[in-house]
Amino acid sequence: MPRIPAQDLEALFTHVLVTRGCPAETAAISARIMTESSCDGVYSHGVNRFPRIIECIDRGIIKPSATPVRVEGKGGFEQWDGRQGLGNVNAKLAMDRAVELARTHGLGCVAMRNTNHWLRGGTYGWQAADAGAIGICWTNTMPNMPAWGARDRRIGNNPFVIALPRNGGHLVIDCAMAQFSYGQMENAERQGRQLPVPGGYDQSGNITTDPAEIAKTWRVLPIGFWKGSGLSILLDLVGASLSGGLSTYRIGQQGTDEYSEYNLSQMFIAIDADGLVGRMMLTRTVEEVISDLKASVRVDDDQEIFYPGEKEQLTRAENQRLGIPVDDTVWDRIRSL
Repeated sequence: MPRIPAQDLEALFTHVLVTRGCPAETAAISARIMTESSCDGVYSHGVNRFPRIIECIDRGIIKPSATPVRVEGKGGFEQWDGRQGLGNVNAKLAMDRAVELARTHGLGCVAMRNTNHWLRGGTYGWQAADAGAIGICWTNTMPNMPAWGARDRRIGNNPFVIALPRNGGHLVIDCAMAQFSYGQMENAERQGRQLPVPGGYDQSGNITTDPAEIAKTWRVLPIGFWKGSGLSILLDLVGASLSGGLSTYRIGQQGTDEYSEYNLSQMFIAIDADGLVGRMMLTRTVEEVISDLKASVRVDDDQEIFYPGEKEQLTRAENQRLGIPVDDTVWDRIRSL
């Protein structure tokens, strides 16, 4: 598995996007976001996802030159239309705007409709935290998970993100409403690994850790069983209602394959943490909680207790030093583009 310097990977992403009709500035933003995700170790939503992004452009699902437009707004809330542009570029703009609104109103909220897969959702949490804001965001998806008690997939795994700014390294949680995202399971299957805990059902209806078997059934386990199922439904409804966009149900009517996941609805919320409570108060609260967390009695003395987002920072430092590891098959596909 080769290790590619981050700047080389970013330059190649940018070049390929430009050849597909993407404006240079937009291509640079999208490429940087995908490279940063890969650098943080989220390969499933960075380098591994890049070939599929290009396929979606080639199929006309993603409009690489489209720019989102503001539809309407009231106070700290705005509704935007993504016009089927690149999902990660649309999402960055939306969180930037939510932070701007938070500076004025204390809290800013942008609801985006008609957009595409945002790749790593945590990106926009890190973005808000870098600006000194608490970030909350989520997206709906195509139907890719059964509701609790059901066999067929009618709800989405609807990733949800919360980020808190911290001088010593932000706290960021980025999680799908499924036990594992499909990208994580693809990674495990490609590497011949089992999942560390059960992630779904096989064709006989048995719970399994085999990602290849789960891929055949699309019966992934919601986090917290019925709780994850309920959260998925409510996240979808709030996002679709406030953005004026499509629900997971409507997205499912576009098709059932991996290329039918477009015209998504997403929410971006920023809270001006510094302005509302002050960095000193925020820092004191966060540091005492982290100190207490680190003092936990470990199940395994060799296994450190991490706060959300800490592992990504460690992986980032390693990959910046050594280069980003890229699967040989993925690297061949990217170079062929």
